[in-house]
Amino acid sequence: MPDRGGGPSGPRIRVGRPPRRVRALLMTLGVLAVLGMAFTMFAGFWTDWLWYRSVHYSSVFTTTLWTKIGLFFVFGLLMAAAVGFNIWLAHRLRPPLSAMSMEQQSLDRYRMGIAPYKRWLLCAVTALVGLIAGASAAGQWQTWLMWVNGVPFHQRDPQFHLDVAFYAFDLPWYRFLLGFGFAATILSVIAAALTHYLYGGLRITSPGARATAAATGHLSVLLGVFVALKAVAYWLDRYGLAVKSSDFRATGNWTGLRYVDANAYLPAKTILFCIAVICALLFFATLWRRTWQLPVIGFGLMVLSAILIGGLYPAIVQKFQVQPNEQAKEAPYVAKNIKATREAYGIADAKVTEYAGKSGTDDKSKLRDEVDATASIRILDPNIVSPTYQQLQQMRNYYTFPNNLDVDRYTKDGKVQDTVVGLRELNLAGIAKKNWINNHFRYTHGYGAVAAKGTEADGNGQPVFTESDLPSTGRLGTYEQRIYYGEKTTTYSIVGGPQKEIDYSDDSGEKTTSYKEKSGVSLSNPINRAAYAVAFGEPQILYSGAIGEGSRILYNRTPKERVEAVAPWLTIDGDAYPAVVDGRIQWIVDAYTTTNGYPYASRTTLGDTTADSLTYNNNQRAVVAQQNQVNYIRNSVKATVDAYTGAVKLFQWDTEDPVLKTWMKAFPGTVKPKADISPDLMAHLRYPQDLFKVQRELLTRYHVQDAQTFLSGSEVWQVPNDPTNKSGNAVPPYYLTMKMPDQSSQAFSLTTTFTPNGRDNLSAFMAVDSQAGTSDYGQIRVLKLPTSKTVDGPKQVQSQFNSNSQQNIAEFVRLIRGGDSEIEYGNLLTVPLDGGLLYVEPVYVRGGGLKYPLLRKVLVTYGGNTAFENTLDEALNKVFGAEGSTTTPPDHGTGNPPTSNNPTVQQALQDAQKAFDDGQTALKKGDWQAYGQAQKDLQDALKRAEEAQSQAAKPGGTSGGSGSNKGGASPGSSTTPSPGSSPGGTPGSTPGATPSSG
Repeated sequence: MPDRGGGPSGPRIRVGRPPRRVRALLMTLGVLAVLGMAFTMFAGFWTDWLWYRSVHYSSVFTTTLWTKIGLFFVFGLLMAAAVGFNIWLAHRLRPPLSAMSMEQQSLDRYRMGIAPYKRWLLCAVTALVGLIAGASAAGQWQTWLMWVNGVPFHQRDPQFHLDVAFYAFDLPWYRFLLGFGFAATILSVIAAALTHYLYGGLRITSPGARATAAATGHLSVLLGVFVALKAVAYWLDRYGLAVKSSDFRATGNWTGLRYVDANAYLPAKTILFCIAVICALLFFATLWRRTWQLPVIGFGLMVLSAILIGGLYPAIVQKFQVQPNEQAKEAPYVAKNIKATREAYGIADAKVTEYAGKSGTDDKSKLRDEVDATASIRILDPNIVSPTYQQLQQMRNYYTFPNNLDVDRYTKDGKVQDTVVGLRELNLAGIAKKNWINNHFRYTHGYGAVAAKGTEADGNGQPVFTESDLPSTGRLGTYEQRIYYGEKTTTYSIVGGPQKEIDYSDDSGEKTTSYKEKSGVSLSNPINRAAYAVAFGEPQILYSGAIGEGSRILYNRTPKERVEAVAPWLTIDGDAYPAVVDGRIQWIVDAYTTTNGYPYASRTTLGDTTADSLTYNNNQRAVVAQQNQVNYIRNSVKATVDAYTGAVKLFQWDTEDPVLKTWMKAFPGTVKPKADISPDLMAHLRYPQDLFKVQRELLTRYHVQDAQTFLSGSEVWQVPNDPTNKSGNAVPPYYLTMKMPDQSSQAFSLTTTFTPNGRDNLSAFMAVDSQAGTSDYGQIRVLKLPTSKTVDGPKQVQSQFNSNSQQNIAEFVRLIRGGDSEIEYGNLLTVPLDGGLLYVEPVYVRGGGLKYPLLRKVLVTYGGNTAFENTLDEALNKVFGAEGSTTTPPDHGTGNPPTSNNPTVQQALQDAQKAFDDGQTALKKGDWQAYGQAQKDLQDALKRAEEAQSQAAKPGGTSGGSGSNKGGASPGSSTTPSPGSSPGGTPGSTPGATPSSG
């Protein structure tokens, strides 16, 4: 307080107050703290705006922002007004005098205490509930946009005959409004009751009436509003039955009405609606009657009715009408569920045809040429050979390849070739010296694509590269090779400024470059630099001399997160794949529109449905939308992300999808028409894996269209576990260029197999035409195997491979593993052929000093015949007897030479066995020189044996030989895998290795 005089002169001590300097310091610190928090909030907002503007999707940012702001203020003010008005009204209706009871005397102290602050307290309470309600409403921005922009599906549900758009777009918004109304009413009742109690309108222990007439009328109206909202809820619940989830043994997560819903719950909801309306009118009538008696009785009857009619009656119907004759009662509703589910997941047009499972041709040699016409069998497994690409094509430690590569198609000389593609992306973990400059300024991008033929391997088991080296050269032509945006690029980079970037290295040393594009956000502005310094928690961005005129910051650099950011209403596929399109590397991203409001369609959890052995194997592949539950999905958008500029383009793919049309109305101009897709891009588009996995999971049950059969569960299938590993998870689908029985030519396809539920034999084979731009694109074909006989499934085929005694496969595996090497089985491909099924599986060996797998064998089986050979051609020739007898030839190098009376052959095979044993001993010791010599001796011995057998087979030759061996090992070939690289040799070179005769 100021000095008012009356005391001795001189300074006076102000007890209990800090000095002026301390107060000034505290005030300054407070102001700085507020400014700091304000700038932090501003930095987040400003950097988001700058990023959206840099990718030319600022309309997405502004539309989303203004929608959230509008919902926040509208519903925040509505909630604040509702609660504030009822507090004010309760205070206005307070009695002029309160009974002087002990209860009221104690309340007087509270009334007196808050009297000076009543307005402030009212503002604080209303502001708090308004903020909470506004924040909750802002989170419903997608629901609002779908409601206000919704377009019709032109499909009606079978129960209420309403357009599907009502359930997908309207009902969610109505439910939100209803929930908001309940919240506002309940808070108003609580606030009004407390105010009435505080000011004597309600009394608990005081003598006389427990409530004044004004309080009774006020609270009765609020309770009447609550009951009226409950009536609306009962009415909406009638429609909600069409999208209600419930577990049903035949369908899993059932959506839609069942017998008990249509015949018990639906009439119950209608009756409860009528009761609630009457009860609400009774509450409103207290304005005139001033008594609680009738509304309380009505409310009690409503609660009792809800228990009896809404709970007990449906349980009785289920127990005594449905369960004794479930199939007959549920069949009509199951039929509706089948139809809706097949339409909602895009499987209604799936062609299910009977397939014999056994070849109708006795002479299998005639089928050899048909194999080549039926399928271009891919023996290069993109999920295994990434380490091989890494070893042979990494070139520098600061490059890396994805854990699983991608299968694409490229045309050369008019012929389409299945190609395994990977990008040489940036790997900051491989930088020798890590610091802020190196991590974010110098090492900024990857370089070049690497591609190999999917159907071939060279003599050493290595990929046959069609695009390789650094800079990459080959069949892909000339294109921009710098990769600033990729699946492995997860940190920000600052480019284009005074600091030069490492471009790539060759024999003459490191090359440098400077980013020339306008991608990213400019850091020339000090406000931008300050905002990013705060947003990224990196103060050096603000003052570093490495940032100057032209500097731009690149972030959000993975294709998935860029598409998710510009189209937050899309669900993104777990696998983006690269393609060279029109001289640029483009990441192609499949995106889905979904809803969980399709009536009668069963729901599925995307994360569970799309999980397979790859998603569990060292996180090789991302899982789409882990927790999202949907019952409608469409691959409605194809997106591209330029690997150099980061430019994102969204193309309309499904032109009929009403969900996409709704979002295109909400965000006009963000999705380009399908006609804008260039022919070069169209050639690389494919059917997405995640959609296929969702559809195959549904088809395990919904391939059946007869309700009675569906309910019996006799034809339920399952997706088999991956037989090539021990993960115990579903086998992934495989891309393969092949021809189904009803097709005239091969088509790029995505394939899978099914087994009966709980068994391992094959029940069906499924393929979808994945070749975009063709009339058959998206056509699902299912070959259903007969139930009267068993056909081997993938697990059984794999087991037969592993235990095959004639081919000595088990012995081969044992010897390889005994030599400190490991076997890796590639994708087990299934190809329908002449009524039977051809299985092909590449076998890779990794071990010794070798850090990457090499293709060493190919397993093939058809019609009970199995071959285990060095190349696919050799294995196919042997299985189909195209080059001599189909009897099993000797497998040299496995330790089991055939019996022969020819001493020359016997001696040669004994020498081969000794050379093989010597090689295994040297392999265990790591003696590469001895191993190389043993390999040479083994090849010489096999060559002598072959020449001796050939001489014996000629007229007049030595008798007693084992006869023709056209299907056996060819001269110079070796069945023994090379496990390692020669010390000091070129990567991938193998001592003593001989090119395969295939």
